[in-house]
Amino acid sequence: MNSLDLVKMSFGNLRRRKLRTFLTMLGVVIGTSSIILMLSLGFAMDASFQESLQQMGSLNVIEVRRGGGYSMEQTSKRSPEVRLDDAAVASFRKISGVEAVMPVKNAYLRVIEGKMVGDVNVIGLDPALMEAFDFEVEQGRLLMAGDKEAMVFGKQVAFNFRNPRLQNDPREGFYSSTYVVGGTGSKEGPEPKPPVNLLSDKLQITTDMGYGERRRSEAEGDDDYIPPSPVKIKGVGILKENHGEETYSAYMNITTLEKIQEEERKARHLPRSSQNSEDKYNVIKVKVADIQQVQSIQEQIGQMGYQPHSLTEMLESVNKQFRVIQAILGGIGAVSLLVAAIGITNTMIMSIYERTREIGVIKVLGANLRDIKKMFLLEAGIIGISGGIIGVCCSSLISLGLNMAAARFMSQGMAGATKISVIPMGLVLSAVAFSTLVGLIAGYSPANRAMKLSALDAIRTE
Repeated sequence: MNSLDLVKMSFGNLRRRKLRTFLTMLGVVIGTSSIILMLSLGFAMDASFQESLQQMGSLNVIEVRRGGGYSMEQTSKRSPEVRLDDAAVASFRKISGVEAVMPVKNAYLRVIEGKMVGDVNVIGLDPALMEAFDFEVEQGRLLMAGDKEAMVFGKQVAFNFRNPRLQNDPREGFYSSTYVVGGTGSKEGPEPKPPVNLLSDKLQITTDMGYGERRRSEAEGDDDYIPPSPVKIKGVGILKENHGEETYSAYMNITTLEKIQEEERKARHLPRSSQNSEDKYNVIKVKVADIQQVQSIQEQIGQMGYQPHSLTEMLESVNKQFRVIQAILGGIGAVSLLVAAIGITNTMIMSIYERTREIGVIKVLGANLRDIKKMFLLEAGIIGISGGIIGVCCSSLISLGLNMAAARFMSQGMAGATKISVIPMGLVLSAVAFSTLVGLIAGYSPANRAMKLSALDAIRTE
């Protein structure tokens, strides 16, 4: 008996018992759909979390701070001479797999535009490295190496500005995002308009955090302190909005920021030697070429006595939780497929009882015992693979419906909608293969039983 004959006989046997075949296949469809949908919820949660992390910053970037060894043992052995300085930057660049190293300096300064002032977290960095560390602008451009008195602002910085002369007026108060110039500020209204244009307005920056609110001689209550004169700056770019510090910070050349801080130090009569024991930089950012190397490089930096941190730590921790959730959800769906496997086994056994005489006749006519076994296995496999394919189609339609409903619901109160069900191609192929395997396993015992059935006893059976 050739393979084509086996296939024809198997399909013919299944068609003769349409209702039983349909009900058995329905169990496989339900089981496959359940597994796919359950796992798709876990995949969607994982994808949503990774998307949120990427909005907070790059997964390839390690932030290095001073102090705190990578373990308790390393903390006790840490050298007191460890500093965030140029020597640390040079040592990080020597690590294999490191793509770029960027020292960062922070200062909280006041930006001035006419009568409006805004207190901003200003970050000094090397302009040549902004593109390497994935900074992207929505308007204007990034800083260039030749920029001195230039700044790039986060998208929300413009909303920090207020008129300090109106702060005691209960009708106005401090400026906030609910107080909109040129807009309604409501969800249905236009996008809020900031009180200043950071790219076209004339801006100044100062270390005097009381500028515009008191006389210069009253600064910090110190008669000897005369704040440095504000420095003229120019806004050249607005960064794309994300959930990280970039949205609420301003960036400038680190050498310019150091000059501003030096002028403040002189105004306060602080000796230069008082800073020798301090770090030169607040943070050193290390970008790793391959995300798979982030953890190993982070461990190397920790062993050097520094405190490294990256978003991959959080990602790995949450991934472990997601794997547990997916295992639980997959287990729930697998129960349905187990019930379907029992149904396939029952169908095949009943088929043997009903076709006992037929099996005997086939044997007497000289059919190979293996062919009889293959025929029953093929019938079980057809039920498994057909149910798996239909189950994939059903689960895809249900997943699409869930995502459409979620998008409609979430768009009413949120700017963007996240999928609540994600079915990757690997899951589709695995589900079909698994359902086929379940069908073959469920049909194996009945197929063996049919193969071992005595031909004479089968013929005598009524």
